[in-house]
Amino acid sequence: MRSGDLILVLLVAMLGTGIVAIQSAGLSVTDDLSLWGTMTNRVVLLAAGAMIAFFAGAFVPPRLLARPWVAWTALSLALILTIIVLIPGIGREVNGARRWIDIGPLGFQPSEVAKWALVIFMAAACSWWACSLGRFWTLAGVLCIVGLLAGLVLLEDLGTAVLMIAVASAMVLAAGAKLWQLGLLAVPGLAIVAGGIAIEPYRVQRLQAFLDPFADPGASGYHVVQSMAAIAGGGTSGRGIGNGIQKYGYLPEDTTDFIFAIICEETGIAGAVLIVALFATMLIVGWVILRSTTVAHQRLLVLGVLLTIGIQALVNLLVVTGLAPTKGIALPLISSGGTGWLLTAFALGWIRSVDRRTPTAAPPPMPA
Repeated sequence: MRSGDLILVLLVAMLGTGIVAIQSAGLSVTDDLSLWGTMTNRVVLLAAGAMIAFFAGAFVPPRLLARPWVAWTALSLALILTIIVLIPGIGREVNGARRWIDIGPLGFQPSEVAKWALVIFMAAACSWWACSLGRFWTLAGVLCIVGLLAGLVLLEDLGTAVLMIAVASAMVLAAGAKLWQLGLLAVPGLAIVAGGIAIEPYRVQRLQAFLDPFADPGASGYHVVQSMAAIAGGGTSGRGIGNGIQKYGYLPEDTTDFIFAIICEETGIAGAVLIVALFATMLIVGWVILRSTTVAHQRLLVLGVLLTIGIQALVNLLVVTGLAPTKGIALPLISSGGTGWLLTAFALGWIRSVDRRTPTAAPPPMPA
């Protein structure tokens, strides 16, 4: 079995865990609980779509993603979508933020498209300009492009914008940029992020709730308090799958951003360890694939995918456990989500594509 096959196994395990957790967290007396209804609901169909997306991504030649027209097209599409979603009447507002575009009965999040388009562009750009990224103005130009896209996302989705900036920064460092130059250029970026927090009162309230969630447990600290109550209620063994209490109107976003709290409540420490182990194993397997290829662009592409999934998962786990300010950022492949599942699985397919095109080491000769 190749490392890329392990990525597929881990994807199936994550999607399976997500299906069970979402079905349990979103349980309602009006649901069709028959076998047919359970096997054909939205979550299962999205998981099937994610599997198709993974195999589609696995057949994309990595060299195609390194071509300038592909990288610039992906970036341009992301910029257009992040502008369009801000237009009233086109972008759909959910929980006070305009993050969705509807096409008939279907909807998608441009920020998800932007997140993965940035990985494609950065992997290609860093491989094109690897020899000159140590120069201040080359690095500044690349990060200005990143800042433009992240800035548009920041207007409605601070969490994803910070994730994009973190991934892009790590990728340019891996490609040869100097740390002191990146630190110097980070100053205006941090100022923009601070401004984005300051202009939105709810973001300031989330910071205050992070410092002391029990100061206002009925309002700004409500999510964190209920999340911690769910985790504590699960104890070591959990209440049992389907037997959680917090999902019944106490914990908001129980199938999306705070799904990990429901998993902890119903399965206890075992469920929490399983989730962490799945992500840790995926990162380790991905790192093995990264180290096995000698092509710079492929290394950067795999690194970008791993960073995006790893940082997003880490931030979500920190938020749910009260170790970071509340942010609307999902747990990849576990939290309910259409665009996120499909595009994340598609990006994981790129890793398998890289692995398929990396020759395996020759076996040692048989002793005479």
